[in-house]
Amino acid sequence: MLVFVLNAGSSSLKYQLINAETSELKASGLVERIGIDGILKHEVGENKKLTFELQIPTHKEAIELVLRILTNDETKVINSISEIEAIGHRVVHGGEYFKKSTLINKDVMDKIRKLIPLAPLHNPAHVLGIEICNELMPNIPNVATFDTAFHQTMPEENFLYAVPYGDYTEHHLRKYGFHGTSHYYVSNEAIKILNKKTSKIIVCHLGNGSSICAVKDGKSISTTMGLTPLEGLIMGTRSGDIDAGVIPYLMERKGLDSNQIINYLNKKSGILGISGISSDLREVIKASNDGDKRSKIAIEMLCGRIKKYLCSYAGLMQGVDAICFTAGIGENSDLIREKVCEGLGFMGIELDTEKNKIRTHGTREIHNESSKTKIFVIPTNEELVIAKDTYNLVKSK
Repeated sequence: MLVFVLNAGSSSLKYQLINAETSELKASGLVERIGIDGILKHEVGENKKLTFELQIPTHKEAIELVLRILTNDETKVINSISEIEAIGHRVVHGGEYFKKSTLINKDVMDKIRKLIPLAPLHNPAHVLGIEICNELMPNIPNVATFDTAFHQTMPEENFLYAVPYGDYTEHHLRKYGFHGTSHYYVSNEAIKILNKKTSKIIVCHLGNGSSICAVKDGKSISTTMGLTPLEGLIMGTRSGDIDAGVIPYLMERKGLDSNQIINYLNKKSGILGISGISSDLREVIKASNDGDKRSKIAIEMLCGRIKKYLCSYAGLMQGVDAICFTAGIGENSDLIREKVCEGLGFMGIELDTEKNKIRTHGTREIHNESSKTKIFVIPTNEELVIAKDTYNLVKSK
């Protein structure tokens, strides 16, 4: 079954075409700067890469363009759109409505819309993507896979905030967590390697957006992101954990309203805010190597926050069998992995520095033979999870 996997953002569109039965990636790509000047980066399999620069005013025209690219003679992957048998959508926020992927109908769409206040930057774009697919491919079933679904197994004591309980029951104020599809995929890959009936795994999804998840026996029991993706680790432009008192303090001192302070903490803080160099960790590491003090501080803060949560989650689970690094930074930065694991020998975490420096594409072990805790680098594959879930739901309907 060919599944078209779609991740619609406010001004971007990621996509993959996957044979869900064989896991074969037929094509993938990214449309950026929708409504501005438009760039489409398209890949066929793992070899052919194409870039198109053209006007893409709307998401509808972006999806139409992608479908043309997939069927055009020069870039053909399929003969006709009719070969696409299902569409899988990444949806950031499923609230407490959705504990797993689901076929999309009117009721599901209504609930995704109701959750817009909890994900104002993401859910509106997802709704738009689904509506456009229904318009362009009206007879093809659509499935939603939710970033929050995997974390619905968290116990109440781990997802509640210490505010009056009525704020949860009346206003749905709680920790939801994100990157759930990635945490699910990576932890399952680790479980296969460990080959144990019970397991305690910590997944570090480290990218421009980052989160850590404690996974016990295949279930999320705690994660760093909260009501929104702002909580937890220091990220590219997000502050992560801060004292709540910082918000009114900065609003008063800088003359910011509520929208401006949230924008400040989401888009001007984190690695960018501390270093003053960039939100791209590669540039910050380079600046640090060249002697830039603030860049060095940003790296130490980032690794210290990751280490704090690793120790916390090991305590929560009363041990840890494996630590998994994934996503852009987790998979590619040997420096960050080394700094995070440094000094954790008391927990049985011993990194093999030579193995850690080897760059390969697949899953690899980077711990010493004497390490009681396994350390893995596992490339994430959220799109494959979406494709498989879509296939299983459509096949069984």
